Amino acid sequence: MRYQLKIFLISILFFNSCSFNKSNSNVSNKAVFKYNEPGGILWLDPAKMSKYEDFLISQQLFNGLVTLDSNLNLVPSIAHSWDISNDGKTYTFYLRKDVFFHSSNLLDDYSSNVKAEDVAYSFLRISNPATASPGRYIFDFLVPSYKGVVVVDDYTLEINLIKPQPSFIYQLCLPYGYVVPSEVVEHYGADFSQHVIGTGPFLLNKWKKDVKLILSKNENYFEHDNQGIKMPYIDGVSVTFVKDRNQEYINFKAGKLDMISGLDEDGKDNLLSADGELNKKHHELYYLKKTAWLNTDYIGILVDDSINKVLNNPLKSRQLRNAIGYSIDRYKLVKFLRNGVGVPARNGFIPKGMPGFNEYKIKGYDFDLNRALKLTKDLPKNKITITLSASEQYKTLCEFLQNEIQQIGIKVDVDIYTNSALRQRVANFDAVFYRKSWVADFPEPMNYFQLFYGEYFFPENGTNYYHFKNKQYDSLYLKASMEQNQKKRYSYYKQMQQIIHDFAPVIPLFYAETLRFYHNYISGVSSNSMNMLNLKEVKISRQNIE
Repeated sequence: MRYQLKIFLISILFFNSCSFNKSNSNVSNKAVFKYNEPGGILWLDPAKMSKYEDFLISQQLFNGLVTLDSNLNLVPSIAHSWDISNDGKTYTFYLRKDVFFHSSNLLDDYSSNVKAEDVAYSFLRISNPATASPGRYIFDFLVPSYKGVVVVDDYTLEINLIKPQPSFIYQLCLPYGYVVPSEVVEHYGADFSQHVIGTGPFLLNKWKKDVKLILSKNENYFEHDNQGIKMPYIDGVSVTFVKDRNQEYINFKAGKLDMISGLDEDGKDNLLSADGELNKKHHELYYLKKTAWLNTDYIGILVDDSINKVLNNPLKSRQLRNAIGYSIDRYKLVKFLRNGVGVPARNGFIPKGMPGFNEYKIKGYDFDLNRALKLTKDLPKNKITITLSASEQYKTLCEFLQNEIQQIGIKVDVDIYTNSALRQRVANFDAVFYRKSWVADFPEPMNYFQLFYGEYFFPENGTNYYHFKNKQYDSLYLKASMEQNQKKRYSYYKQMQQIIHDFAPVIPLFYAETLRFYHNYISGVSSNSMNMLNLKEVKISRQNIE
């Protein structure tokens, strides 16, 4: 079988530089969807991806066994159906027979057709330590050796786990669950990212980092719409990498971009009304799609007693942490600082938009200054100073938080750093009170609850930056991680939310929303609370001329 070929051989090949003039881009006079990605793209190889911007483009190029629809429901992709054993440890996937890799001179007719061995190769590539994939963790619980991923026949794949993991199938929707051809990966080795071959609705045409990326329509894509029409409808996708958000907005107004996502201060005031909707004066040209985003903005707090004693950190006081939570008016924050974009985080740490949200939400922090003052009445407030750290783009937010918290008699300093400097200070425990956000990798609350598991202390074992440890929480976390019954699992989630609230290693501020502005001639773009971008059903009512 092809997945048994020697893996990770690196070939040294000549790489042709890309040019993007009209004579060779093959997209002139075509219907091309154009957007800008200020954050740039680092990788097109799904095994290497860790940035949101990379994730966004990946779903145009690849498919996995399953995917998520606009409501975050699991739906078929390369697999037309699947079974999960009663004990939750065995997944059997049944593949479509009409899925083909993008055209490549490295693939013949037989190897172009996606089979179970291609899926096995792709998964084992991710799980192999030599790949150094950021997504290796999703296969941590495979049964060892060849019994973990089993090719039953050409179109049937079996995956065996050592213990049940309800979130596993959702994690297969990440780029690390995408299917790649072994022949092409082995041929290009480390340079596969420049020559990717997938199964998605679009294929790589040209890419020059930080300049431009062009995708062309995959004429052999396997999906059809409800009327039996082949997708995608458009001829291609063009991505620029302009970092200046003001210039991006100018390009959008000029029709050089079909969509912009998010806004700088100037664009926000121009396009948005005070309540976070599109200004009426723009309705003839644009429309706005605002969607819940699985992203919680919060204040992170180091609660490790051993470190806090050395630092003499006043935030070792649980009463002080909770008082800070009640001192912040989240409605005012969202309305005036964010033009009504976002939802005040008053129901716990898990963001609105997560499936089952109403089943495990709690009564979290409402603005209650009297309660905050009562919590701090026995503290020597005139002797307490805390420092709030954040990156440059959150200076205004931090000044707002500074004024809110100081209402309870606590002096607050604000330190502003570059993104990289702040990350380093948090990692070194130099910043113990800081603004942060957490964006879900997959739509399952365990993606958030892992941040507080006592065995996942950063940096040695995981992402528990706060060094929060609670025996009851850890017990619930382990139960929830293996519980197949959704109702029971949600009951564990609610208890975990309450513990996080009571001990306050984090103070939630707001649940984010995504803003995407489109020209009125664009239709059919779909997204979900993962903030993904589905372009296979996009239609352009006039020719989008390059």
